[in-house]
Amino acid sequence: MRVTVDDALTLREPGAGPVSAPPSGYAVELTPYGTRVEGPGGERLLLASPAAPPDAPAPPRPGPQDTGGWTAEAASAPGIPAHQVDVAIVDVGESPAAIGALRRAGVVATTTAVLAVGGDHRVHSPAEFDRRARLWGASAPFDGQELWCPPSAWPPERAHGPHRVLVTGGARSGKSAEAETRLLGEPEVTYLATGPRPTGAGQDEGDEGDRAWARRVALHRARRPSWWQTQECADAPAVLRDARGAVLFDCVGTWLAGAMESCGLWQELPPPGAEDELAARVDALVEAWRRCPAYLVAVTNEVGSGVVPATASGGLFRDWLGRVNQLLAAESEEVVLAAAGRVVELR
Repeated sequence: MRVTVDDALTLREPGAGPVSAPPSGYAVELTPYGTRVEGPGGERLLLASPAAPPDAPAPPRPGPQDTGGWTAEAASAPGIPAHQVDVAIVDVGESPAAIGALRRAGVVATTTAVLAVGGDHRVHSPAEFDRRARLWGASAPFDGQELWCPPSAWPPERAHGPHRVLVTGGARSGKSAEAETRLLGEPEVTYLATGPRPTGAGQDEGDEGDRAWARRVALHRARRPSWWQTQECADAPAVLRDARGAVLFDCVGTWLAGAMESCGLWQELPPPGAEDELAARVDALVEAWRRCPAYLVAVTNEVGSGVVPATASGGLFRDWLGRVNQLLAAESEEVVLAAAGRVVELR
């Protein structure tokens, strides 16, 4: 990838510096966030590093010193951090989470234009690349396009809370990956995990079911950005009521399974009033979903499209999850279906 600035200098890969010495009036600096160019009028462009840290730079300490690294300096305009840029170019094929990291660090602000580049075979079509860029509040320029710094128009608006998205799909449909993808551009994300914790300390302990579940949990953890906060909690309504920023609720099906367990509905003979108790818990979840102030993305399972459950409790789970999905969908701004790794918008 090469970026030409004002026909005056050309940047290579982030961190590599310009191809030749910058002309008079231009300053090129290698920062932890990537290669930053400042123009004669104070315009700031960043060719972002895929490994951009999610933390703001340390402020300079008073007095002469050798910091041994890059630190923030005094802002050139009142109220604007020195490390904030006007345009950030991010290779989202390599690391879309860099957008969230740059926002969290304050490098990308509300007025910063984020340019998503790096589309390749990992994204199945240009239309899908554009869709993802919009989810992250970014634009997807074409090769050779001329752009302004500062931008000539406001950056694309991304979703902010309160905003609810329900992502449904079958097993291994790509629903969790879609939910995670939607939030990679967010600076503050809480991952609400409602499933059971793996019983073994490692993948070699417990029975085969425990080991398989531990592997799935480890896989999900590994692909989440480091700054996402994980909250393992069965009381989803309590978390949603107090949520801020963005929340990934994964998933409604495991929450329902746990609620049914607490109500005794997995037993062969459930106690009296068990379904009434479950209905009250479902009502509380829907109410918290409706009132949640955050940008909320939830994963759920699409049931009823496959094998008829062999047990009464399995049929009860299928029926209740279908009802819960409908109730949450009715209170959502967006509902999408994941199938075979592709996404279809339902509303």
